[in-house]
Amino acid sequence: MTWHNCSPGAGRVALARSNTAGIVPADPVYLATAETLGEQLNLPVLPVGTVARDCIEFDLLLHCGDGLSLQLTGRRAPGPVTVDFGAADMRHRRQSGHNELLGRAVGVGKKSSLHVVDATAGLGRDSFVLADLGCHVLMCERNPLIQSLLSDGLARAVRGDSWLQEVAGRMVLWQGDSTLAPQRVDDPRDVIYLDPMFPARDKSAAVKKEMALFQFLLQDDNQDQAGLLHWALAQDVARVVVKRPPKAGFLDELKPSHSIKGKAVRYDVHVLRALA
Repeated sequence: MTWHNCSPGAGRVALARSNTAGIVPADPVYLATAETLGEQLNLPVLPVGTVARDCIEFDLLLHCGDGLSLQLTGRRAPGPVTVDFGAADMRHRRQSGHNELLGRAVGVGKKSSLHVVDATAGLGRDSFVLADLGCHVLMCERNPLIQSLLSDGLARAVRGDSWLQEVAGRMVLWQGDSTLAPQRVDDPRDVIYLDPMFPARDKSAAVKKEMALFQFLLQDDNQDQAGLLHWALAQDVARVVVKRPPKAGFLDELKPSHSIKGKAVRYDVHVLRALA
């Protein structure tokens, strides 16, 4: 395994067409884990103690400890981002009206054992909410670094309390493009859920650092959101749900069957057939 040094400096090297990343073990005890992860992702392992704000050789640091976290580098970089389905904000969200809106949009209650494909999983929060509402969720994520965070978050959830274990048991991660996810005969798909990234109205520090990370990761992403919607509408599913800002136009100007509106988000629902 190749080791690299990150030297202090005034800024961060910005590469136009690639995001360079390195793995930082939180402690020497995690070195073997970091090396295994480095081989899987084809990333170098950096010295223990590498500090994001002083690192100029890499754009991103993947911290490896009790869990994984991903952080932009540079003096003004926000804090690390992790996937923690058992965090206090996730537990609090169980009681929020936002969950009810999402559940209504996908059709929770209209069919037992509802199967949902989250085609743009991101950090998996909506996937987890859907699984908590009783859905079986296939999470699809294209970015290898975000895949690592999701995989780590799921692994820690299945080692968590009984609630986390139960919900995580209804979640499966596909590490790749959603349009390429294989479908078995015994793998029914009722709903495809799309969440194209848009600026969040919540201005908390946690949301800001997550948005900054995704904006950086997606700056060169060439996924066609309109094309993804057309792909979803061509699949053998009962409905396609698109998450949108409240005042935004319809994705690719395709009018949905109906919309479910909240103060911070809108769900456009394309009904293709009855859920049964």
